[in-house]
Amino acid sequence: MQKSTKKFVYGVLLGVLGIVLFSSKAVMVKLAYNYQVDTISILLLRMVFSFPFYVVIALLYRNKGSIASISRKDYYWVVIFGIVGYYLASYFDFEGLNYLKASLERIILFIYPTVVLLLNKIFLKKPISKIQAGAIILTYLGIVIAFGTEVSISGSDTYLGGFFIVLSAITYASYLVGSGWLIPKFGVVKFTSYAMLVSCLAVFVHYGLTYSGDIFSLPWQVYALGFLIAIFATVIPSYLVSASIKMINSSNFAVLAGLGPISTIILAAIFLNEKLTYLQLLGALVVIIGILIVSIKSNKSK
Repeated sequence: MQKSTKKFVYGVLLGVLGIVLFSSKAVMVKLAYNYQVDTISILLLRMVFSFPFYVVIALLYRNKGSIASISRKDYYWVVIFGIVGYYLASYFDFEGLNYLKASLERIILFIYPTVVLLLNKIFLKKPISKIQAGAIILTYLGIVIAFGTEVSISGSDTYLGGFFIVLSAITYASYLVGSGWLIPKFGVVKFTSYAMLVSCLAVFVHYGLTYSGDIFSLPWQVYALGFLIAIFATVIPSYLVSASIKMINSSNFAVLAGLGPISTIILAAIFLNEKLTYLQLLGALVVIIGILIVSIKSNKSK
């Protein structure tokens, strides 16, 4: 096997592993909710267990990147995007999972590339091609098919869950759009670590201001799930995905990303006994096709 081919295969394997691990997050959050834990508590545990890793990584990479070109204003923006992209997006996501199936959460959250296109169009005046516009319409048609069927099955709480997941997609997309000019200055690893540390601190403050219970009296299963969410559904996949994109490029990774909703549906069926109707599976397929078109077209135009 040639060196370039071997590198590509390794990149694909790393990407698939990262996507599957990311997809497990919603399933583990739903499992934690079975023990009557609230949103901010499980989010706190995720950040508490993640925090030391990001501190170490931030220290290791503190002298890397274009340090001379980084201003105090840039650090202010890191704080803003850390709050928007990882604290708010995570909080809305975890809150939405109180009311929605894990498999549907992943399908709705998967629309964030279309939100990036729309935000770029509105605020940065970047054009949207006819193919991209058609793909966006196709994506939201898939959401309507998958989501509308669930309302008739699970009731009106589905609307609330869907609302929170859409907010999560919008805030995460805002982070991607707004932070694009900062990443070249800091470097991907350094910027991600700094943004995650800001997010951790925001969650700590949120918990301190709003929670009156005892974080030390939860069932041991909740702590175990919090640890697994932090390490195996947050820290490890974030770097696996970065390594994969570096090895196979973002266009090829966009194709792999379509495995996200599929792996969540499979994991949710195994561990949560969730079942999607044939119509919902059709909706999921439509969403995946739409996002693949948007992602591949966007990457080719760069």
